[in-house]
Amino acid sequence: MTENQEKKAINRAVLVGLNAHCLPEAENADDSSMEELADLLETAGGVCVGTVFQNKDAPDPRTFIGEGKVAEVKELVDAMGADMVIVDNPLSPSQQRALSEDLKVQVLDRAALILDIFAQRARTKEGRLQVELAQYQYLLPRLLGMWTHLERQEGAIGTRGPGETQLETDRRHIRRKIQKLREELEQVRRVRSTQRARREKNEVPVVAIVGYTNAGKSTLLNKLTGSDIPANNRLFDTLDTTTRTLEISDTCTVLLSDTVGFIRKLPHHLVEAFKATLEELSYADLLLHVIDTSNPEWRAQADVVDRLIVELGAEQTPRLEVFNKIDRCPGEILPHGEDIVSVSARTGQGLDELLQKIGDRLDTGAQKVVLRIPYDKGGIVDLLHREAKVERVDYGDAIEVEAVCTPVQLGRLKEYIVSGWTPPKEFWED
Repeated sequence: MTENQEKKAINRAVLVGLNAHCLPEAENADDSSMEELADLLETAGGVCVGTVFQNKDAPDPRTFIGEGKVAEVKELVDAMGADMVIVDNPLSPSQQRALSEDLKVQVLDRAALILDIFAQRARTKEGRLQVELAQYQYLLPRLLGMWTHLERQEGAIGTRGPGETQLETDRRHIRRKIQKLREELEQVRRVRSTQRARREKNEVPVVAIVGYTNAGKSTLLNKLTGSDIPANNRLFDTLDTTTRTLEISDTCTVLLSDTVGFIRKLPHHLVEAFKATLEELSYADLLLHVIDTSNPEWRAQADVVDRLIVELGAEQTPRLEVFNKIDRCPGEILPHGEDIVSVSARTGQGLDELLQKIGDRLDTGAQKVVLRIPYDKGGIVDLLHREAKVERVDYGDAIEVEAVCTPVQLGRLKEYIVSGWTPPKEFWED
C-alpha cells in the first residue's frame, strides 16, 4: 500500500464536545474527556484533524450543538478533508441523523466509537457475542429513526394489504438476533457457573484485577504470573477475560483474572452485555483495583471504577487499591495504608508487598503435609489430585503423598497424616 493510500485508509475525524448547564456532569464534555476521545479515536485507527467545543445552556433538540456550531463544524470538515465527526456526548437517533444530513459525513457519538473498538478487539467467542449484542441494542432505536418514512400510513398507495413495512421486518429480525445472543450468553454464564462451583469445591481463591482502561492491569498480571498477554499503551487493549494461576506461597495458590478496562461514559447496555465477563467480580474473593498514579485524572478515573463496581454488585467484595506506575512519579509521597499498595508493574517495585497483602487476605489455613495411605485406600490419592495441591507421590510399603491441604481436607484425612500437621485440641483437652 502506498503512503497516500495509507493516509486515505485512516478515518480523518473532527471531534465535537458540548458542555451544557442542564446536562448531568457524566454526560458533559470537558478538556479531559475530549483528550480521552482523541485517544479512543487513535485506538480505533483514526486520526483527529480538529476539535470544536461548545458551551451552551441546553442542547439543541434537533442538532444537539445548534445551527451556528453545525456551520462551524461543516467549515472545519471541508477545510481538513474530514470524513467523520465524533461527538463526545450521547446523541439521540434523530440528532445523529440530523447532523449527518447537515454535515454530509458520518456522525458517531462516544458510545458508537467504543463499540467499534470493542468489535475490533474481541477475540473469544464470548467476547464477540457480547459486542454483537451491544451493537444490536445500540442499533435498534436508530433503526426505528432511519425507517420512519416507511411506517404504515392509513390508505397510502402500497401500504394496503397484509404486507409488512421494512421497519417492521428489520425490527423483528434484530429482536430475534438480540434474543438469540442473550440465550447464547446465558449458556456462557452456565458454563462459568459450573467452573466457579468446581473452584469453590476445590477452595481455590479468585483475585480479579479491575481498573480504568490503560491503568496497567495486563502488565501487572504478566509480571506476577510470568505470562505474555499483550500489554500495549492503548485503551481497551484487553477485552477478553484472561485467568492465570498465581502461587503466593507454598500453601496459597490463587486464580488471577484480568478484566476489561472501565471508562467514563461507558454505555449502559455495554455494561449489561459484558456482565457475563464482569460478573466474575461479584464472585471474586478479592479485587485488585489498579490505579494509574501517573495520570493527573486518577481520582476521577478511580471514581468511575468504584461506581461500576457498585453497578455490578461487587461493592461488598474485599479490595486492595494498587497504585501503579509509581516509577513515573519520582519525589512524591506514595499512597499508603492498610488496603493500599504502591507498585510499578513495569519494574517490579512493590510487588513483594502486594503478594504479601494478597496472601494475608486469602490465607485459608492450608498446610503442607505428608500422608501415608494404604494401597487398599488408593482412591484417596485420586481425591487429593482432584481437590488438593499434590507435590509428590512415592510408592513403597504404602503410598506416601506430600500435598497442600485445606483445613476441611486435613480434618477428613487426619488418620493418614504422618507429618506437617497436628489436629487442634478441643477446649476440654487443655
